[in-house]
Amino acid sequence: MANQLKTVALLAALSGLLIAISYWIIGGTGGLIVGIGLAAVTNLFSWYQSDKIALSVYRAQPVSESQAPGLYRMVQRLSQRANIPMPGVYIVPSQTANAFATGRDPEHAAIAVTEGILNILPEDELEGVIAHELTHIINRDTLTQAVAATVAGAISFLAQMVSYSLWFGGGSRNDNRGGNPLGILLTVILAPLAATIIQLAISRTREFSADAGSARLTGNPRALAQALQRLEATAKQLPLNANPAFEPLLIINPISGQFLGNLFSSHPATEARVAALLKLEQQLPTTAY
Repeated sequence: MANQLKTVALLAALSGLLIAISYWIIGGTGGLIVGIGLAAVTNLFSWYQSDKIALSVYRAQPVSESQAPGLYRMVQRLSQRANIPMPGVYIVPSQTANAFATGRDPEHAAIAVTEGILNILPEDELEGVIAHELTHIINRDTLTQAVAATVAGAISFLAQMVSYSLWFGGGSRNDNRGGNPLGILLTVILAPLAATIIQLAISRTREFSADAGSARLTGNPRALAQALQRLEATAKQLPLNANPAFEPLLIINPISGQFLGNLFSSHPATEARVAALLKLEQQLPTTAY
C-alpha cells in the first residue's frame, strides 16, 4: 500500500509539472486548461497504449512457441506458477543483453528480451530475469512506468519546443500576451531535469520488490543476482539505445560514473540489489518450486 501511495503521489507530481509548464508558457486560465487537458490525454493514451508504445520504441517483434520454444515455454511455466495469464512474448533485435515488461495489467501484458540476453545467460539466470519481469506485471509496475515515461516525455518535448522558440523567435513578444517570462525560463532549464528525477524515483521504488518477487517465484535468488552482475558488465560495453524516457523499463540500466551515475540512474545500484537477493536467499526455504 505504501508503494501504491508513493506511485500515485509521483504520478500526480509529473502531471502537476506538465500543467504548470502549460500555465507558465501560455499564461492565464487558458494555459491552465490546456495543461489539464494535455495531462489527461497523455495519461489516458499511455494507459491504453503503453504496451504498444514501449514495444515499438525498442522494435520488439512477437514470437510464437515454434519460433522460440525455450523462451516461450519458460514464460508459460512461470506465468502458470504465478497464476497470471501468459503475457505476449517478444524479442528485441539487439545484441545488448537486457529485458523489460510492459502493459497496463496482467491481461494486457508483454515481456520482451533481447537477442543478446538469450545468448549470454544460462537457463536458471534467464528464468530469474523472466520472473523479475513477471513480478513487475503482477504489481502493475509496467503501467506506472509507462505512464511516467509518456508524461515525462511530453514535459521534455514541451521544454524543447519552448527552447526552440526562444532561439529562433528572438524572444520578442507583446507583454500582454503569453505566459510568465520567468516561468518560461524555468521550463526550459528545470522541467526536463525535474521530470527525469520524478520518473527515476518511480522506477527505483519498484526494482527491489521485483527482485524479491523473482526470488520467491523461482526459489533461486542467487541466479538472479548472478544475472544482474552479468547484465551490468555487458550493458556497460554495449548499451541498448532508445528513447531515454523508456530506459527505466529495462531490468538494468547502468550509467558510467560514480556520483552522477548513481544520481541519474533509473535503477538502484546493482551491488545493493545483489546484496538484498543474497540476504533473501538465507530467508527462503531450501526447496524450490
